[in-house]
Amino acid sequence: MIEEPPRLTVNSNRKRPTAAQIAAFQGVPTGFVVDAMHGKGALSGTIAPIGFGRDIDCVAAGPAFTADNRPSDIMGTLAALNFLQDGDVMVAGFAGFQGCASAGDRVSQMIKNRGGAGYVTDGPMRDYAGVVEVGLPCWCTGLTPNSPYASGPATVGLPVDIGGVRVETGDMIVADRDGVVVVPFARIDAVIAALGSVRAAEEALDAELSADLTLPSGIMQIIEGDDVSYV
Repeated sequence: MIEEPPRLTVNSNRKRPTAAQIAAFQGVPTGFVVDAMHGKGALSGTIAPIGFGRDIDCVAAGPAFTADNRPSDIMGTLAALNFLQDGDVMVAGFAGFQGCASAGDRVSQMIKNRGGAGYVTDGPMRDYAGVVEVGLPCWCTGLTPNSPYASGPATVGLPVDIGGVRVETGDMIVADRDGVVVVPFARIDAVIAALGSVRAAEEALDAELSADLTLPSGIMQIIEGDDVSYV
């Protein structure tokens, strides 16, 4: 007989970025972070700000703290509340299940009460009016009033696959109205260093646009070059 898994598995050896590393991502647009990672790192666009950001200012940057749940089950999410630290972004895997909510206003309130900076899931949410009143930035796949249960098995603090990206506790989450970006823990310093160049390039392009730029110079060089065929 195959042994049943524990109802709950918790990783007690968590990584966490330093305060300086966390501060370096505050107020940074997700597009800048993706550019610093060579165009990658964002979760699937199906995971979007709740209500598309019309009622909550969905902006957050903080260390990921993961919970992984079975479809329609939130045991991992509820257990993770006990281990959440100030500034963490809870990343709750729901196995992409769309048949019921992965959280609602009460879970979002508890995350906020624990000092969490946000909530990210690959499932829907519920209790929209209550979530808006709580004001916690949330990213999900939509809304449904159907409710989940909590029986497990589930994991807390272990890697979770969500939105096409593997997320580990200690990775940096940077999220805004454009979506959610994951910076792997091992790449945090390299991405912070690259952000300076990205910001400088963006500022230079903004200056050109203010001077009535209509076409990127690199594209104009191609058009005027020899490697163009007109038919």
